[in-house]
Amino acid sequence: MSQIALPLAWPEDPRDDAFFVTPTNARAAQLLEHWDTWPVHAALLTGPRRSGRSLLARIFAAKSGGSIIDDAERVSETSLFHAWNRAQADRRPLVIIADVAPPVWRITLPDLRSRLAATPHAEIGPPDDGLVRALFERQLARRGVVAPPDVLEWLVARIERSHLAIERSIDALDEGVMERQRRLTIPLARNTLIDAGLLVPQQELP
Repeated sequence: MSQIALPLAWPEDPRDDAFFVTPTNARAAQLLEHWDTWPVHAALLTGPRRSGRSLLARIFAAKSGGSIIDDAERVSETSLFHAWNRAQADRRPLVIIADVAPPVWRITLPDLRSRLAATPHAEIGPPDDGLVRALFERQLARRGVVAPPDVLEWLVARIERSHLAIERSIDALDEGVMERQRRLTIPLARNTLIDAGLLVPQQELP
């Protein structure tokens, strides 16, 4: 069954259409949308970089008045511990963003480890077909590149399932169209992505 990407409906802000909700990130979006149901005034959001995790957290903060700690692995554990406690005392929701959750994220401070264990967690997974299609279509259109349906389907079937690969592919296709002064076609997309090292010829589907 095909999956349809839907723009996040909250809050009403022109920048919100930068985040699409699909099954790969729906639980994360739902968790941050319903912060008033959290058992504690904090949540842990994990997922790969470039996945929209920071954007989703900023949308949450704009609506809730809450706060964000991004790249939490780079923040001292003592600072995280105090921020978590402060969120409870102020009753102001806090989103902690990290690449992975404990125990993969090794926390040495026992008090912080126990608090994160009690913190609701949602993960943004690799992009699914609906999200891949939506990102290509929107980002190429924003750059003035028209992506016909057949080209979009071709891209969805072949691009590595990572947000970074999608971002790099969009940059390469934009540059390829500008350099050649041509419309985007499957042959142009194929040659451009092979030249950029984003598509391996022998692995391409017929």
